[in-house]
Amino acid sequence: MPNMKAIAVVPGTPGSVHLAELPKPKLSEVPGGRGVLVKILKVGVDGTDKEINAAEYGTAPKGFDFLVIGHESFGIVEEVGGNVTEFKPGDYVVATVRRPGCSIYDTIGKYDTTTDDTYYEHGINLLHGFLTEYYVDEPEYLVKIPQGLKEYAVILEPTSVIEKGIAQAYEIQRRLRVWNPKRAAVLGAGTIGLLATMSLRLRGLQVHTFGKTKAPYLNSNLLEEIGACYHSTENVSLEEASKKHGPFDIIFEATGFSPIVFDAMSILGKNGVLVLSSVTGGERKIEVPADMINLGFVLGNKVVVGTVNANREYFEMGVKDLCHAELEWPGWLGKLLTHPVKGLENYSELISTLTEAKGAIKVYCEVAPLI
Repeated sequence: MPNMKAIAVVPGTPGSVHLAELPKPKLSEVPGGRGVLVKILKVGVDGTDKEINAAEYGTAPKGFDFLVIGHESFGIVEEVGGNVTEFKPGDYVVATVRRPGCSIYDTIGKYDTTTDDTYYEHGINLLHGFLTEYYVDEPEYLVKIPQGLKEYAVILEPTSVIEKGIAQAYEIQRRLRVWNPKRAAVLGAGTIGLLATMSLRLRGLQVHTFGKTKAPYLNSNLLEEIGACYHSTENVSLEEASKKHGPFDIIFEATGFSPIVFDAMSILGKNGVLVLSSVTGGERKIEVPADMINLGFVLGNKVVVGTVNANREYFEMGVKDLCHAELEWPGWLGKLLTHPVKGLENYSELISTLTEAKGAIKVYCEVAPLI
């Protein structure tokens, strides 16, 4: 059986992205006739893949000296085991990213909140990713995609992380018995910021989204198309915007710039929730008005919560919101898919586009033609 192509890195070696080979997986790799063989059609790449290629983190699976990257998958079922009833050949699917460990949360399907020090994530830590041709998985970790969403399903994984953050904000504030947020701020107007704005607009909130670039440009136009207000921080500060448009009941941070978190804490409204989605490295240090922030949170019943990775529940929420968005704003999702790169063999172009392309919203690899 011929080997498959795959885009991989050597963890710990900066700039090591290369074309590797893997044997094609078999259904028998999943016991009990529960295997699902998926042909990969598209894989999105993001800052995580950029950082792994820069050797900031990432661990190869046991027995390998390389890690196949890519955790934002979309594919089509090609074959199923004899005891699989959930899927059939021809179904479109997206795979979740994290797999269970040993904590109590892992045993109840909440593996995205594991307390284990060692965790397993496809394309990130100890599991190969999806920038290859096929994979085999269990039905429990696959999410079915409607036919009408097949053009855009490659953005489901980042959407799932947003869904988790927003859902947790509502869940936390159930403690108040009554919590009906009206106004939201989204910090960052990239892929996550755009999708977060979309999800909040679908819930009926007024949304003010902040970015550095001055309008008009593609992202600001996209935000206005779905009824959000865009503000460039070159023109207005968060504090000024809050005085004019706030208070903000939800703030969703998606900048990758950790100091802005403390600015967000300062402008969050009473009973508000600040959702953090950026995974930041480095050793930045800043002075903050600690007493004012602390007092505001204590007296104002405010909450900060982080969102990273997602379990099946949030992927399914994402499917619903993406379908809703396509009905509400036809064609809008397609405008996010700005930079396709055809073929795994063009791995250098894929990574250079991710790191260098101006105006890119979603960079993705077209692994195989959409059927």
